[in-house]
Amino acid sequence: MNSPGQPHTTGPAPATGPRGAAFLLAQIGAHAAGRFAERIGHLGVTPADVGLLRMIAGQPGRSQRALSEELGVVPSRVVTLIDGLERKDLVERRRSAEDRRNHELHLTAEGRRTLGAVSRAAAAHEDALLAALDPEQRARLLGLLERVAAEQELTPGVHPGYRARG
Repeated sequence: MNSPGQPHTTGPAPATGPRGAAFLLAQIGAHAAGRFAERIGHLGVTPADVGLLRMIAGQPGRSQRALSEELGVVPSRVVTLIDGLERKDLVERRRSAEDRRNHELHLTAEGRRTLGAVSRAAAAHEDALLAALDPEQRARLLGLLERVAAEQELTPGVHPGYRARG
């Protein structure tokens, strides 16, 4: 029994929150993803759309099959994703001149305009997210995160969430 004036000590110890870099990376990642989705929502695109637009812009004319291989998903999944971008008039499929069975992917004028707006939103998003760091700290953090991603054998520029979407 506790003496008068001493704190009560029976019962479970107070819960402590998760600790460690892995938790903080997950917490910041979820926060950053949610905020980014909010920033681009008015453009009528999702973060998944943005990733595909960037990949297509980076290699115009790539085939749907090549895109599915880079994403690590079955080709039918890419067809579904591209169908959505095509309905939004952001991407167009063109028959390949070399192999008429393949479709080449290209951004439309609206897709290029949207990607430009997304790039501006992404820059503002990163500035807000990393406001607590000076430029040297930001560069160091980026280098460390790239090193971790490489050691984990993550494909540069490809979000692993595409594999999880059904």
